Amino acid sequence: MFDFGYDVSDYCGIDPLFGDLTAFDRLLTAMHSRGLKLLMDFVPNHSSDQHPWFVQSRSSRDNPKRDWYIWRDASADGGPPNNWISDFGGSSWQWDATTQQYYLHAFLPQQPDLNWRHSELREAMMNVLRFWLDRGVDGFRMDVLWHIVKDAALRDNPINPDWTSDRTQRDQLIQLHSTDQPEAHEIAAEFRTLADNYGDRVLIGEISLPNDRLARWFGTEERPEVHLPTNFHLIECDWNAPTLRRVIADYEASLPNFGWPNWVLGSHDAPRIAARLGDAQSRVAAMLLLTLRGTPTLYQGDEIGIGEVPIPRDQIRDPQDLRQPELNIGRDRSRTPMPWDDSAFAGFSVNDTWLPLNPDWRQRNVATQEADPQSILNLYRTLLSLRRIHAALSVGDFTLLDSDDDVLAFERRHGDEHLLIALNLSEQTRSLPVPSKAALVTVLCSTASPRAIDGTLAPNEGLLLQLVDSEDRSGQVP
Repeated sequence: MFDFGYDVSDYCGIDPLFGDLTAFDRLLTAMHSRGLKLLMDFVPNHSSDQHPWFVQSRSSRDNPKRDWYIWRDASADGGPPNNWISDFGGSSWQWDATTQQYYLHAFLPQQPDLNWRHSELREAMMNVLRFWLDRGVDGFRMDVLWHIVKDAALRDNPINPDWTSDRTQRDQLIQLHSTDQPEAHEIAAEFRTLADNYGDRVLIGEISLPNDRLARWFGTEERPEVHLPTNFHLIECDWNAPTLRRVIADYEASLPNFGWPNWVLGSHDAPRIAARLGDAQSRVAAMLLLTLRGTPTLYQGDEIGIGEVPIPRDQIRDPQDLRQPELNIGRDRSRTPMPWDDSAFAGFSVNDTWLPLNPDWRQRNVATQEADPQSILNLYRTLLSLRRIHAALSVGDFTLLDSDDDVLAFERRHGDEHLLIALNLSEQTRSLPVPSKAALVTVLCSTASPRAIDGTLAPNEGLLLQLVDSEDRSGQVP
């Protein structure tokens, strides 16, 4: 594997490093018996250069699978066919000496892009989905879904006038012709039709786009696409109340009337929440994520507050870091093993792990935090339990409130239930914004130590409160 399995050499198999299909079936059965769902990570944009399809494709220009990938002659000067830049740096085109053409790769040269304009390739990939759906999986996370179709003419991407040298090579260009093409939505609709034929299944599209373009991936009511186009805006924005208020409001306003929101605060491609925000605000972030309207996504390790793990240069595995070391954008620091306890190898393995553990793993692990009622792990568990108990959190209406510039506050309502969430993003005590004509009843959860209500928010504190209304709800801010 050159990219942690995102270079797929067999779409219908399990890498022997992880087991086999029999082990997979046991896992799926065990999960379903516990009421858990299993999603597969589906990689539709590219395969491995070791996949039999590509081995055949590169064998000759007239091979039947030649056009399952994107091949082009050199430009007039002998260079690549256009100016596209790989996400991992360098040209998106790799020269093949055998057939004297270039092939396209949006990521590594070992990850040639599939040609979704080819009907046979398209049907073969649909059969991959059928294989796993027939096996009983509950859906798919669809990797870099907005990449899968390219401009038919392979036109040059425009130069990005705002690029600076501290940004990636890819960002030198605006990805106008290499991503988010109209035809990709046709394919997403086909994915959805296929999934819907299997009943209760979900499609999550990894799509990193501005709100207006992201919302298009819901499709239409008549022709739906993915259920959840992944919303990464909370990862990308500055962490202050005015910015968060704007980001949340803009995203909510962009949704079609049938679209269901989703929120992501951590991922395997981003710095850890604790590294970005610190321990205290990581607790506030947990409350935000689990009280907003929509489906939250939690990334393993964030629930125990793991920070960025230093990786010695000779242990780096991330191809993005290996190819662009000067940018210090490696993702390995967020991809380290989950520490379960303070035993050897943190209970994750009986051997050395592929990346080092977090340096404080003997103190910061699941077992230690389970025993501490005030741990961030138990905060996450409390909030998840409250989501199950209170319909206002899981399916209720959402209203942002006016508040102090250091405070983000909003209401959740369902039927007669009325909840207030107030988050202090500062190091100072701030006033608790309570809607007029409403009275505080109960503190359901605090990110700090339990205490009586006194009309304030402690520094770095989030509160989830139950309110009772009079008939006058004029305190709501639209």
